Amino acid sequence: MGAQLRVYRQKIKSAQTTKKITRAMELISASRIAKAQQRVAAATPYSRAVTRAVSAVATFSNIDHPLTTEPAHIDRAAVVIFTSDRGLAGAFSSNVLKEADQLTTLLREQGKDVIYFLVGRKSVSNFSFRRRESVRAWIGGTDLPKVDTAQEIAEAVLEAFKKDFADGGVDEIHLIFNRFVSMISQEPETVRLLPLEVVEAEEAPSAGDVFPLYEFEPDASKVLDALLPVYVESRIYNAMLQSAASEHAARQKAMKSATDNAEKLIKNYTRLSNAARQSEITQQISEIVGGADALASQGDED
Repeated sequence: MGAQLRVYRQKIKSAQTTKKITRAMELISASRIAKAQQRVAAATPYSRAVTRAVSAVATFSNIDHPLTTEPAHIDRAAVVIFTSDRGLAGAFSSNVLKEADQLTTLLREQGKDVIYFLVGRKSVSNFSFRRRESVRAWIGGTDLPKVDTAQEIAEAVLEAFKKDFADGGVDEIHLIFNRFVSMISQEPETVRLLPLEVVEAEEAPSAGDVFPLYEFEPDASKVLDALLPVYVESRIYNAMLQSAASEHAARQKAMKSATDNAEKLIKNYTRLSNAARQSEITQQISEIVGGADALASQGDED
């Protein structure tokens, strides 16, 4: 019984230590979520404004720009996967990787080759373990995205988009990341970044609406050349911010669950420890009483 009691006490100490760690990580993630949400809220209007500007130039001009024109045949697609650098965030990274596998299957069924750009150590580790190739990878800082990293990713994917197929170029670019919906919900999302899809409004304008007059200087092609890199960078940076906010929320939820499980283990092991201690005391009392009875019986015989 003594050995069993020691085992229970060791398990209680281990669960208490785990609880302290998970509780601390939960509080850290909770403190960072608010800042991450503020960064998303601050960057989203700019991203929408750039998207509207690019759509306006593409809509109100008659040029065939390679970044806004749908190619006749798409032979190769690039997929940019955004995961986390660290674990302990539940199914945060695995959901994105599953979404990437589904998109890969769909693209290959359409007869397209697929190449990958990876963001985050989890995606790099997954591809390394499965012996899958990627064009380029970025690790570090997924929980606190930087504009410089978004610029590097944008330059890399645009360079691949501008190349010919024979030189390893791509005809379309997809982004896969976790979109922050709420503190308890983060959904993997797939966005086709390029070629840009211009969606016309379905509702007729009201009588009081006045359409702006667009003039492009020096011409629409030059304006698109200047706007589209900014558009790609802003969309990638917004995806990184969404992914960071989702990562903090997923980690807080996972650590909250781990803390609750540690508390349950402590209660269960404490109950078992008390039962083992009571059994040990009962056994010791039984041995003492049995010894006393044996001595008393021996004295009567004498």
